[in-house]
Amino acid sequence: MFNKFIASILPYFPKKFIWIFSKSYISGETIEDAMKVSKEFNGNRIKVTLDVLGEFIKTLEEAEENKKEYLNLLDVTFRSGIDGNFSLKPTSFGLLIDRKVCYRYIREIVAKAASYNSFIRIDMEDSPCTDMEIELFRRLKTEFPGNVGLVVQAYLKRTLNDIKGLEDLNSEKHPLNFRLCKGIYIEPETIAYKKYEEINQHFLEDLEYMIKNKIYVGIATHDKPLIEGAYNLIKKYNAPRNMYEFQMLYGVTPKLRESIVNEGHTMRVYVPYGVKWFGYSTRRLKENPKMASHIIKAIFYKG
Repeated sequence: MFNKFIASILPYFPKKFIWIFSKSYISGETIEDAMKVSKEFNGNRIKVTLDVLGEFIKTLEEAEENKKEYLNLLDVTFRSGIDGNFSLKPTSFGLLIDRKVCYRYIREIVAKAASYNSFIRIDMEDSPCTDMEIELFRRLKTEFPGNVGLVVQAYLKRTLNDIKGLEDLNSEKHPLNFRLCKGIYIEPETIAYKKYEEINQHFLEDLEYMIKNKIYVGIATHDKPLIEGAYNLIKKYNAPRNMYEFQMLYGVTPKLRESIVNEGHTMRVYVPYGVKWFGYSTRRLKENPKMASHIIKAIFYKG
């Protein structure tokens, strides 16, 4: 309860205090920071997915700036020789302001990624965005079959049906490509599983369906039981290593990450950067209130 209380009030602290926590989970504020971190990961046999922080914008001018930032990010990443792809949040491009503008901006980014033979992952946000983001993905997947993927969240009760509903887009040449995660947004019990065991059960059910039906999956978790469960499913279906990868957040469970890499599995780390890091950081904090006590210790330790 103490940690939850601290987590709830920390977002109102000065940003310099929150940065003490945030800098462990964000590559930095600049594109140069992101390139440096990405090169380090590549040097350790780890791929990356890059993300410019900033979501739930208020104006289309912000959306256009985010589009320009991503187009520049693609250029810089490929000039730098980084082994990675890109993640983006549709609300950063005006999904909740003007869906047509949002689609146009994201399509421009995906088209540029396709010119580099690269890949854009559309993040799944909270439930009011789910249908819109699935529709957005469907349109882009139809035009750019090998260059766009989607995130699905195991804690939503609808997720397996959503996966099945997109199977008409699956093919041997260009399989569907999902990142499967637990889900971090606060959702009502009517639409989302709440218990740890329930969420894990449905995570593995979704994962088994994807592996069995030859859908590419990014297994995004830091949970040891889920990783063991994934290993068992990979073995059960003799899943080829070019049809799955493991994914983790920057700064989280590095020893577990290393053990997966040493087992010979593909690993990709989510590398966020940008000046709008505050919202991302406070969301991470709400997801894991145990971090709050470490922040308080760090604040007092550093005076």
